[in-house]
Amino acid sequence: MKKTILLFVFFNTMVYAEMQRANIYERTCIPCHRYLPSSLERMFMSYLKTFSGELTVKASLKSFLKNPTETNSVMSDMFIDHFSVKDKSSLSDKDLEKAINIYWDIYNVRNKLE
Repeated sequence: MKKTILLFVFFNTMVYAEMQRANIYERTCIPCHRYLPSSLERMFMSYLKTFSGELTVKASLKSFLKNPTETNSVMSDMFIDHFSVKDKSSLSDKDLEKAINIYWDIYNVRNKLE
């Protein structure tokens, strides 16, 4: 009986943690990008084209979100002129990494080829 309760608590904790992880991306990224003409998928492809690998994409995205400037943006000059550069992220490093990992998992084309 104790094992069953322990497994149940462990399972619920894992499910809750996964929901929180997913929600950080949905709560903080999607609402801001919803009304932009360039989708999050298109922005992801720009990052992938520019930085090519998972580690470099994630590191450059985190760097940009912590200190967004025109020079470290992958968006076109026309896009930046029209929409400006985003505000600095207010997320903690840990939450920012969670959101970036979710973003990578959603749009990484390699995951869809397997």
